Amino acid sequence: MFSSLVALCLAGFATAQNPFQVAAESGLSYSPARPPAVPLAVRSPYTSAWTSTSNNGTLNSNGVIFWTGAALGWEGIITVDGISYEYLGTGSQTLPTLPNLKTATPMHVSYDSQYSNFTFAAGPILLTASFLSPVLPLDYCRTSIPLSYLTTSFVSTDNATHSVQLYSDVNGAWISYDSTVNIEWMLYQGSTPYNSSTNATTTNSSSLYSWIFQLESQQEFGEDSDFPEWGNFSYNTSPGTAKSFGFQSGYSVNLLYEFVNNHSLADTVDPNYRPWGTMDPVFAFTHDFGSVSSGSVLYTLGSIQTPLISYLTTSGIQPLQPWWTRCYGTLFDMISFHYNDFATSQQGAYAWDTQLKSDVDSYYSAEGAMVYSNSTPSPPPVYSNGSEGFASGVDQFGHPYIFDPNTAYGFLNPDNFSGLAIPDVSEAESYYSIVALSARQVMGAYVLTVPAVETCGNSTTNQSEPLMFQKEISSDGNVNTVDVMFPAMPFFLYANPELLRFTLEPLYQNQESGFYPNGYSMHDLGSAFPNATGHVEGNDEYQPLEESGNMLIMTYAYYKFSGNSAFLQQHYRILTQWASYLIDFALIPNLQLSTDDFAGELINQTNLAIKGIVGLQTAGSIATVVGEAADATNYFTIASSYYDQWEYFGIDPSMNHTLLAYEWRSSWGLLYNIFPDKLLNLGLVSERVFEMQSEWYPQVSQVFGVPLDNRHSYTKSDWQLWTAAYCSPTTRRLFVNAIAYWLNNTSTNLAFSDLYETIDDGSYPVSPDTVTFIARPVVGGHYSFLSLLKAGDNSVTGTSLNSSFPSNSTSALSESGAAGSVYATNMPQATVSNFQMASMDHLSATVEPPMFTSVNTATGTPSNSEDSAARYTGGPFAKERRV
Repeated sequence: MFSSLVALCLAGFATAQNPFQVAAESGLSYSPARPPAVPLAVRSPYTSAWTSTSNNGTLNSNGVIFWTGAALGWEGIITVDGISYEYLGTGSQTLPTLPNLKTATPMHVSYDSQYSNFTFAAGPILLTASFLSPVLPLDYCRTSIPLSYLTTSFVSTDNATHSVQLYSDVNGAWISYDSTVNIEWMLYQGSTPYNSSTNATTTNSSSLYSWIFQLESQQEFGEDSDFPEWGNFSYNTSPGTAKSFGFQSGYSVNLLYEFVNNHSLADTVDPNYRPWGTMDPVFAFTHDFGSVSSGSVLYTLGSIQTPLISYLTTSGIQPLQPWWTRCYGTLFDMISFHYNDFATSQQGAYAWDTQLKSDVDSYYSAEGAMVYSNSTPSPPPVYSNGSEGFASGVDQFGHPYIFDPNTAYGFLNPDNFSGLAIPDVSEAESYYSIVALSARQVMGAYVLTVPAVETCGNSTTNQSEPLMFQKEISSDGNVNTVDVMFPAMPFFLYANPELLRFTLEPLYQNQESGFYPNGYSMHDLGSAFPNATGHVEGNDEYQPLEESGNMLIMTYAYYKFSGNSAFLQQHYRILTQWASYLIDFALIPNLQLSTDDFAGELINQTNLAIKGIVGLQTAGSIATVVGEAADATNYFTIASSYYDQWEYFGIDPSMNHTLLAYEWRSSWGLLYNIFPDKLLNLGLVSERVFEMQSEWYPQVSQVFGVPLDNRHSYTKSDWQLWTAAYCSPTTRRLFVNAIAYWLNNTSTNLAFSDLYETIDDGSYPVSPDTVTFIARPVVGGHYSFLSLLKAGDNSVTGTSLNSSFPSNSTSALSESGAAGSVYATNMPQATVSNFQMASMDHLSATVEPPMFTSVNTATGTPSNSEDSAARYTGGPFAKERRV
């Protein structure tokens, strides 16, 4: 059944040339980069399996882990002519030494935005384990399915036929962190529990078999160490083209020993329910192909919860069902659809990744840089923190560099010792390696649900569209954390802005229903996923300026990329409420936390203040769109006046960089909150500020990037790429290549961390406190360049804007298309046409900056007091603002 798919599958595995290809003495190589962990099955916060690359390991040396690092049992063995080779998992280590059991030899690991592919040599057989978690942002039904695919395919390398059997199992650790709680299980053929009188080896080749296991005692909407305490886990396959098919559940050691020695299983279901820590129960399948030269098996698996979210409404707390229940019906209907949909999902996945590569090409094409290169760049000097010698040379742009691995300074210009990008590698290829790795991680933090049914009052909830909920993975575990949604925003603006709206909508519903008592925006929708029950006491994490600015900017950005003005009109009242808060506190934030709360509170943060001021500028634009001209004038006037004062307070007297905090001369930081001004072409921030910051960052760079600020040596990858998006090509290249370099050299060993050290071995931060961010959806911020592409920018615009949005115009991208967009496919439920840049009316309205006197930060009203005028006479770049 699946042999015809092998060629298509292999064709889809092509990856970009690896600018930093890592090869071990054993011959194992990675492409397009060597990430700290490779995604395997990443479909939801609970279906999130990875394999670490620490110690140059892979599937059959490091095994499989949950995103937290907890071990998961997932085993795969191929037997060739009586010799068994383990390619997936490490279960063979529990067996005594057996002469007919070996470890398959890993050869290559590659990934793109959809697949992770592992090739092994198993005697005369080349085996490929291909893990597919489709990223299909336009297809809400398929996106809502929490299951992932594994295809194990093999081909003879000597053109001969061989006797081949495949074995695979999963264990109970997938369903619970606690190894002492009872698990119960059952095998199903279709939706029918297995009857021992059925001869499974002679059933139809397309019959679907499912191991379903779950906790004996469940706690709905509960978690234990980030594992769900309700729902079930499903492992599924069909006989396919195998000559015989088998299954068994039981003690892992017994089943492995049985298969290695007899190459088959007993077709029985273990009746002894128990915890996975007691005689580790596993759930196995075997496929015997007989004597063949090639073949393949398709497995699917995932953690399934029904209901999925606990949600506070005006009718009380309601359990929300996953969106797939509306699309496919029952659990078994969904499992069957997903399994039989493999070829169509492959098609959609291939189309999305092809478009992604094309869009990266489009962004960089103005510089003649493509994702695919015919040249073979020389690898840069290895950073080993002291074990290598001094290096010098000239990069591909003719820039001389020096590199001393005894320091963490990175590659430097020998004339002024400013930082240079990693030499002799393609920035476009580096960027693709980052965004491709990020796609599944972003979507794996979200779930889609059926909306609540309101029984009290007049509900305006659209029942034909899903709601979307995010888990703040690995940091706080909150639901729809506003300042985690905010950095992820570029991904959704690029891939499908409606997903951003689906995530914003629950936040609006909660606050507009009167469940949140504060005048500013809430921090999150619930302190513990999946409980979206809000904060009726108003005691959520206190980040009022951060979140109010974020909500205004995200809402306006959604409109700009979608053209949906009704969404602004619908929520205008609460948007003005948040704007009022910004009027009071944006310019002088006092002592507040920003989104970088791990760094602690800081008084009058320059970057936080500009977020609030940019938020006020978007409030003016929102008011313009909904026809509130007087409000718009007020917001624009205040934003402009605040901006002038912000330049005065926030820029170092040397005019070389902005400060981390007002009046702190020796301070600096990544000024990432001016990126939305560039993305949306708001016309507020002076062009010179963009240029000044771009020139500054190379002065403080390290080998793995630019630190978040002067207080610590760690950085954040999302904020680096927000910042890089407005920088000159030379500085942007420094950021991008440093992140790709970090991916290949970091000592971190779990899913892509957005927070890490820029020095030493690029570890998780340990000073002043240990902070381990893992698998967080903020990596959606890596798509900053592609959101700019969709808005009409490319890699050569640098700090000068060439956007499809006229400066400070409220015109939106046409709903029929935009430059650099999402894929086109004829997939059912996902039919779209290629986005093209459409002509649109470029509104000519601009806002002239007012003559500055001063602004009362409590009321937002201008003041002509002599004291204020004497204190401030205008920002250093006030006359250079873009209008």
